Amino acid sequence: MTNQDLEVRNPDPSLYNQDLAPVKMSNRSWGWFEIFNVWANDIQSLFGYTLAASLFLTYGLNGWLVFAAIILSGFIVMVLVNLSGQPSVRYGIPYPVFARTSMGVRGANFPAMVRGIVAIFWYGAQTYFASTAVDLLITGVTGIEGGASFLGMTLIGWISFALVWLFQLYLFWNGIEWIRRFLNWAGPFVYLVMIILAIVIVLRAGSGLFTELGDIFAAQQEPEGGTLGAFLAVTGTMVAYFAAVVINFGDFSRFVRSEREMKIGNLLGLPVNMVIFSFLALVITAGTVALFGEHLTNPTDIVERVDNLALTIVAAVIFFTATVGINLVANFIPPAFDLANLWPEKINFRIGGLITAIAAFFIGGLWVSLISQMGITGFVNTLGAILAPVYGIMVLDYYLIKRGKLDIQELFSASENGTYWYVDGWNTRALIAWLPAAAFSIASVWVPALDALSGYAWVIGALLGAGFYYVTMRKMKHAIGESA
Repeated sequence: MTNQDLEVRNPDPSLYNQDLAPVKMSNRSWGWFEIFNVWANDIQSLFGYTLAASLFLTYGLNGWLVFAAIILSGFIVMVLVNLSGQPSVRYGIPYPVFARTSMGVRGANFPAMVRGIVAIFWYGAQTYFASTAVDLLITGVTGIEGGASFLGMTLIGWISFALVWLFQLYLFWNGIEWIRRFLNWAGPFVYLVMIILAIVIVLRAGSGLFTELGDIFAAQQEPEGGTLGAFLAVTGTMVAYFAAVVINFGDFSRFVRSEREMKIGNLLGLPVNMVIFSFLALVITAGTVALFGEHLTNPTDIVERVDNLALTIVAAVIFFTATVGINLVANFIPPAFDLANLWPEKINFRIGGLITAIAAFFIGGLWVSLISQMGITGFVNTLGAILAPVYGIMVLDYYLIKRGKLDIQELFSASENGTYWYVDGWNTRALIAWLPAAAFSIASVWVPALDALSGYAWVIGALLGAGFYYVTMRKMKHAIGESA
């Protein structure tokens, strides 16, 4: 594709603004390193560390098999994002615009807003989690206690929360280039400090560390559900962790110079990155047993046990950097584009980001006292499950129905004769295919009998969406053939 091929002529204002427009080849500055750092920042959070460490401890599985499961999950996610990212590399369009090809130019607002709501919710929650790192830093350096509590947070907690919120606001207000720079700095920095921490743990733990590692890799007990069941559970858990970014990966790949660089970044950032990060988390966690007599998978617990001011400062900076990184990747960029797609004439990337930040302020501010107590995560997980069939529909439509060919002009056209107008801007066949697949995806969140599927429910929902969509499109072609 050339710059001229990506030029949109006479777009409909209700479907177009500069942030939704195709990114021209000459304006793309992302390479494999940027994509690697998207994934590095996605896993380098407090939850990501705890998850990686827990995989070796909670399933009773041989350590080598855990690594094998992590590698397999990395390749599964890599394949999924290569599929969803390629159209955006080729045509320079974000996720909500790509969704127009299969859902219709108006129907695309449905999956875009579902993804946006999920991201806004977690943006607020992660902003709170990042603020706990700043709270740790302020308390550790000054020795000042938080004082009285208001809505579950102390004065220091509220100051920390406001600082994180303003810092993130400053980053996105300066545009995608500043976000790119932060991610490129944050990914390697967190890795460097984790390596240093692992070395310190190894030196302090001595031979006791290798004893604990040996026990983990020996897996002396039979895993619950059998070895195969535990292996599949670990794989599914890791796939589910990245599912939120899989569907809107085009929001990042549209800035990449070539499909080859995207694939290299995905290879290094997913299977390779996941193994290295998990290994570091394993070493540090095993070291805590040698040093403190128990497995500590929460980084803040490790810092508290060490009780060292220098480590507290470094750890606080790491926690802050890592959590802000994942927030920008998984929870800020998606709703900024999704909101812009809803009302392009009034909402651009900045305004969409500002709306996201304001909503997130209240979500994060009320997280401890209200939202975390409401069991609302089930509702948010339900919204996330709704998106699984949409992924399958989008990918199958692009590769098998459209044969990898899109009409850039028609993506921004509201003409009733337009290629992607379908019926009043909605592809009703896509909705018909989505309904039964979505029923399964939603049931996977609420029906206990489906718990055994673990993280595979998202992948199964995507496969069902693709399968039902293929059937509806074949029936349409068959009906057209008979009428002819």
